[in-house]
Amino acid sequence: MNDTPARLLTLLSLLQTPREWPGSELAERLRVSARTIRRDIDRLRDLGYPVEASLGAEGGYRLVAGAAMPPLLLDDEEAVAIAVGLRAGAGHAIEGVDEASVRALAKLEQVLPSRLRHRVGALQSATVAVTRGDGASVDPRTLTTMAAAIAGLERLRFAYRARDGADSRRQVEPYRLVSTGSRWYLVAFDLEREDWRTFRVDRVSEPFATGARFAARELPMEAAEFVRRGLRGGERYGVDVSFAVAPAELPGWLREAAREEPGGARVRFETADAPEWLVARLALTGLPFTVLAPAFLSDAARTLAGRLSEAAGAA
Repeated sequence: MNDTPARLLTLLSLLQTPREWPGSELAERLRVSARTIRRDIDRLRDLGYPVEASLGAEGGYRLVAGAAMPPLLLDDEEAVAIAVGLRAGAGHAIEGVDEASVRALAKLEQVLPSRLRHRVGALQSATVAVTRGDGASVDPRTLTTMAAAIAGLERLRFAYRARDGADSRRQVEPYRLVSTGSRWYLVAFDLEREDWRTFRVDRVSEPFATGARFAARELPMEAAEFVRRGLRGGERYGVDVSFAVAPAELPGWLREAAREEPGGARVRFETADAPEWLVARLALTGLPFTVLAPAFLSDAARTLAGRLSEAAGAA
């Protein structure tokens, strides 16, 4: 075999089999001399592949664990098996392997032949995974499209369905993908709104990279912290609420922060809950209450009351 690159790839493929290869056997398989095999082994070592040689009549060559992960050669079956496994890990946000799964899957699918893509897709559609939490899962192709756009600093377009069901089209500069263990989020700079936004990936459809490049912007905090703040509604704030019942009648999560006052109880505590969610939670106690502070919590209460009033009127 006179084609040196092709010979090196064949040699590497053989060495990745977990066994020791005598130099004479390698020379016979590749139809070259033992001296050529020794030179090729040195070339692989120069490329970072840790090839170990043992002496003696039964000695030979084998690939061992090194300090860094070198590129691997996979046959068709191995590539399909790894792609299916990575899709499962990425698409269902399995904690601990999720983000690495997306990066690896993006690299693998970039070079996966079409015939193997079809097999991976067929296997994926024929299997069902049990998810945790609310079962929010995403198409791994959506994740790999986003991951490639992030790596290539390429603008992204997609359709987005908001929490209230409103549909919109977005054009963003993607920054990071963040997994919470049960959901995926995209942190990106929204070009129309001229601000940073967090998007739930399971609400994204039809994503595609536009080909337009952009200069990387600096997010003012870690992407994971940006997502966490969005989930909890922002920074912590103080709440002051009065109830027309005795402290003993309050639910446990309020009772600890309550003190008795004439005509009822006054509750003061700190929270990072979104104001709308906190108002709804207070209302669900079924107890009469008045928001004393902050003002934006009173605004949220009025907004929620208006929505409920409209809903009752429509009914």
